Amino acid sequence: MANAGRGSGGGAGGGGGGASGTRMSQFKLVLLGESAVGKSSLVLRFVKGQFHEFQESTIGAAFLTQTLCLDDTTVKFEIWDTAGQERYHSLAPMYYRGAQAAIVVYDITNQDTFTRAKNWVKELQRQARPDIVIALAGNKCDLAQKRLVEYEEANAYAEENGLLFMETSAKSANNVNEIFLAIARKLPRDADGAGGGAGGSGGMRVASDGASGAGGKLGGCCKQ
Repeated sequence: MANAGRGSGGGAGGGGGGASGTRMSQFKLVLLGESAVGKSSLVLRFVKGQFHEFQESTIGAAFLTQTLCLDDTTVKFEIWDTAGQERYHSLAPMYYRGAQAAIVVYDITNQDTFTRAKNWVKELQRQARPDIVIALAGNKCDLAQKRLVEYEEANAYAEENGLLFMETSAKSANNVNEIFLAIARKLPRDADGAGGGAGGSGGMRVASDGASGAGGKLGGCCKQ
């Protein structure tokens, strides 16, 4: 596994650019959801392979980049991690405008955050670009014994709305790399971000700590 591309704001190199014939696709991805659902923790786990038990609340938005290799394409995500507090809601369109992908995050131990996630999905469907790829992440599945949002309920909602769906845990790293991989597979492979979805189920290598190999489960709940 490569151990490169870590860091915030800078290029996430080392993702396969040296291979001959490798294409580069760059996508804007935004994270949305209530405060304290773990958006920043998911990004930190994906980009740096780290988890902080006490993560400070994001102010406004944070910007990070990460690269992963998918088949013959190097996919670079430009990630906007938005603040969940209500006072920052009016800023959200500034970040999801033009985004090719979004992850809407809720906390499986908090029903209200799931309700709010549905509102974010409606807003994206109404105001974001029509071809945006939306993933729903039920975070904190390491706290399954405290769950208030059942996997089946969220999965049914995701299917009804054409969303990718996984339960994740930034703490245990469960399905964190996998949800970004699933998004990368659904995005168009051409560099300008136009066209149809990217089919195929080829291998993946994340240029980061805690990388996840191909062949892992791309969905399902993480009941353990």
